[in-house]
Amino acid sequence: MRRRLGALALAVLLVTAGCVGAPTPQQFEPGGEDPTATGLDPTPTSNPPPDPETDRLGWEDGYWHNETLDVDPSDGLNRSELDAVVARGMARVEAIRGLEFEEPVPVEIIDRATFRNRSLSDSNHSTAQRLHQNVKFEATFFLGEDESAIQQRSANTASAVMGYYAPGNHSITIVSDSGPPLQLNEVTLAQELFHAVQESTFEVSKLSGDTEERHNAKLGIIEGDGNYVDYLYEKRYSEALVMPDGSGGGGGDSSTHLGMLALRLQPYSDGPVFVESIRQQSGWAGVNAVYDRPPESTEQTIHPERYPDNKPRHVIVQDRSGPDWSVPDQGEGAIDYAQFGEGGLYVMLWYPSHVETTERNEVTDVVVPYRHFFRTEDPLDMYNYSHPATTGWAGERLVPYVRNDSAATNETGYVWKIAWESNSDAREFQAAYEELLDYHGASAVEGLSDTYRIDEGKFADAFRVTRSGSTVTIVNAPTVEELDAVHAT
Repeated sequence: MRRRLGALALAVLLVTAGCVGAPTPQQFEPGGEDPTATGLDPTPTSNPPPDPETDRLGWEDGYWHNETLDVDPSDGLNRSELDAVVARGMARVEAIRGLEFEEPVPVEIIDRATFRNRSLSDSNHSTAQRLHQNVKFEATFFLGEDESAIQQRSANTASAVMGYYAPGNHSITIVSDSGPPLQLNEVTLAQELFHAVQESTFEVSKLSGDTEERHNAKLGIIEGDGNYVDYLYEKRYSEALVMPDGSGGGGGDSSTHLGMLALRLQPYSDGPVFVESIRQQSGWAGVNAVYDRPPESTEQTIHPERYPDNKPRHVIVQDRSGPDWSVPDQGEGAIDYAQFGEGGLYVMLWYPSHVETTERNEVTDVVVPYRHFFRTEDPLDMYNYSHPATTGWAGERLVPYVRNDSAATNETGYVWKIAWESNSDAREFQAAYEELLDYHGASAVEGLSDTYRIDEGKFADAFRVTRSGSTVTIVNAPTVEELDAVHAT
């Protein structure tokens, strides 16, 4: 299922969500190239040419891509109006991307409350799966050991998703934050229409990622292409768009975890820049070829020049746990480790600055400065995920460990091994991570090198942080005495 997220717009006193991949429209430079596949004239017209004898790019179901529509979106769209907007949207996606729709795509519009009721489900997850997810997000200092990662992710989804395409039944659902009556955001519709033709052309539902890192890497092309099409769509057809009244917005609310949301937004921000860089080098044909060789890491989309040659390393964590600790078994076919990649490590180091800035109502820097996340010059690149402390990521493996009583006590551990391109990259990350520990109240344990303890709070635990050449290894356990039981030295 391809989901369109609301944009993460953070300010000192206000958190809102809007449209990802839809920066402020900018006009084409005089004489500049129209970066679309067909070069069709986008000038709106109320007198379009006759329907073609056979289907062609830029025309769908009786509507041309630049045809004006007699619809009033302020009172919602009736069935015939929605059908017209959808048909024209399909024609516009074709005109931009040069991919032909082979069949119609059913579209429904629902309100946020209906979508939230569909999304907020914490069922069908085993104890091992819950523990695995909880350990992951405790390791990033996003959630405490008594908080549910699965519930929080569901809450984020319920608040941030603006629309989605379901390949199983080839249908689109748009989530409206306006109304009644429910209003349509045509740019949101455009991306979901693109995901429909993307699936029929490239079968992107087969491009699965089994860790946060691999998932975001694959979304670098999937959502990157979709958001790039959005960007071109809004620029090209800005004079004739069906949009909600007012400023619009996502469904962001107080239940949204901005750290977890920032992690999910990485491919929506860096992906369009990655796609544009490929298109500039080799055209849309080059972008199409990426689906046969999708990005393997978020590093490759944060730094497009590193695609495809700079491949992630295969990192191994040897099991050196004692008899009381084991890796949770998530079932047949499931992996037993996690990865966050360069994008995830960046958010981990930036997130405390967001927390402090929000709580103090003034910009406050902790590890990665608060404003660094928003320091981008490219209108496509909404957020910045590149920082010296995380640049040079080469591979990782985070292995959760639990005891028989972990489900009841929430006491868990992990071994997190992160490889870097150089010794200096590893040292820089280690120093930044130790700043993160210091922020959370960690103190060095007397008589033990590289060992820290957080005595109280939701992250109260013991940590051992070591570096061997270009590799940093973090071991976590409930107490200092249990560090060796999780991973013996």
